[in-house]
Amino acid sequence: MKFQQRDIRAAADAGIFSAAQATAFEAWLLARYEHVVAFRPAHILYYLGGLIAIGAVSMFITLAWERWAGAPMLILALGFAALGVALTHWFLRRGFTVPAGIMITLAVATTPLAVYSLQHLLGFWEAGHNRSVTDFHRYIDWRWFFMEMATLITASIALWRYRMPFLMLPVGVVLWYLSMDLVPFFFQDLDHTWELRKLTTLYMGIVTTGLAFWVDVRSARAKDYAFWLYLFGVLMFWCGLSTMHSDSELNKFIYCLINLGMIAIGGLLMRRVFAVFGALGVAGYLFHLADLFSGSLLFPVLLAAMGIGIVFAGLFWQRNEARIHSALLDLLPVPVRRLVEHAHGS
Repeated sequence: MKFQQRDIRAAADAGIFSAAQATAFEAWLLARYEHVVAFRPAHILYYLGGLIAIGAVSMFITLAWERWAGAPMLILALGFAALGVALTHWFLRRGFTVPAGIMITLAVATTPLAVYSLQHLLGFWEAGHNRSVTDFHRYIDWRWFFMEMATLITASIALWRYRMPFLMLPVGVVLWYLSMDLVPFFFQDLDHTWELRKLTTLYMGIVTTGLAFWVDVRSARAKDYAFWLYLFGVLMFWCGLSTMHSDSELNKFIYCLINLGMIAIGGLLMRRVFAVFGALGVAGYLFHLADLFSGSLLFPVLLAAMGIGIVFAGLFWQRNEARIHSALLDLLPVPVRRLVEHAHGS
């Protein structure tokens, strides 16, 4: 169960604790959960500014930068990294952990640019290459492997040193890129076969989501290190699953069931990303059914009845939530049970 600042003030007004205690408790909560991804106005500005800066040195590199490839761009990349580390310590000394996490992530995000510049300086890309650093986020190429591995190593070192959950963002992105870039490396004769890449994305999504769950259990959400891994893991899995083509209605129905399962997992773990993509998948299946039964007057009636039935199922769940919740928890292993209890605040 979640509560807001006005609830703390109301408790103080009711005499449960003094105004001074309410202020101290509110400050303690803000400090404790300041790292959590949220939509507070300050957090929106933090993440907006940070993502713009990260994009400037990674995703939105222009061809003008390519003309300075080699030593100038390497110096620039290292300069951005040093600035990111310096700002990280500046924010940490003042107790601002969210912008500190964003700044150290900015430093890590310069790794691909620095590695590419070093490779260019050493002549690695001289012999007739048809890719530049501006293509890193657009094209699949096994030669990005060194940049991706260096980024994973840098992010791991930064995680060990600073313990900032936002550092999992580049880890999630690079794991996806790495899985796709290794396909043409190991299966060069299938370089143009998108079916293989769909499967790779799907399985990599499962692995990344499993990794996120492991991190979630181990960290017990003291800090939310699993958020970005869940996001990219579910995104990879769902995109790989949803882009697969099948003419079988049974397979399409199984696809719907998988998405319903994702919604259930989202509710169990209190992870909205599962519910969002699961809902998109179910909606896509319903649109398919609407097209399939476009000439049937019975279909919308049955669909409306199903929707009303789901509403009543929600009512039943709400009335019996404690009993159902307890029964389901008894079926789970102890570490997972603790994670679920923590997620639900029980």
